[in-house]
Amino acid sequence: MNYVMRYLLFLMFISLCASCLNQDVANKVSNETAEEQSLNEPMNNTRMHDLLQRIDPELQGQLGSWLLEYESLQVQVITDEEADRMRVIVPITKVEDVDREEFIRLMQANFDSVLDARYSVANGVLWSAFIHPLSILSDEEFISGLAQAITAAATYGSTYSSGALIFRGGDSDEQQRDYYESIIEKGLKI
Repeated sequence: MNYVMRYLLFLMFISLCASCLNQDVANKVSNETAEEQSLNEPMNNTRMHDLLQRIDPELQGQLGSWLLEYESLQVQVITDEEADRMRVIVPITKVEDVDREEFIRLMQANFDSVLDARYSVANGVLWSAFIHPLSILSDEEFISGLAQAITAAATYGSTYSSGALIFRGGDSDEQQRDYYESIIEKGLKI
């Protein structure tokens, strides 16, 4: 066999290998894309219900309005698919029981230590709340927001923290992360 013929056979072999490799890569990418698509699908009531049920098998409520309990805290999760909004809210205390100095402390915490959660007031109640657009919410963001709202309620009166971290430049001291980390750990195991 002459050199030209061997070279052409070699090119055909390389082309065939490349074609097989490209097909394997295409199949792998296709499988990964399908998995990523399911994870990247918009959050909706059904998916959120499944997440909440894995966190709390004794979950109460129905699609769009759930109630769960975490260490004696009543946690409400409310969604509105049409408005593309969701919120996690945890009642803390009656507004009448909060003095001016503590309200200032709550605003300081909103600035630097409760992060994605917030202290808020509605209907005569002080709440911790995590509010987010529904459809773009990832499972991880939801679990983190849930943990932050619970932690903010649990640390009311002490560290006023969502547990995640503290932005420097505010008035909050270093905060403990125990509540937040335990909730995240539980959520990530689901």
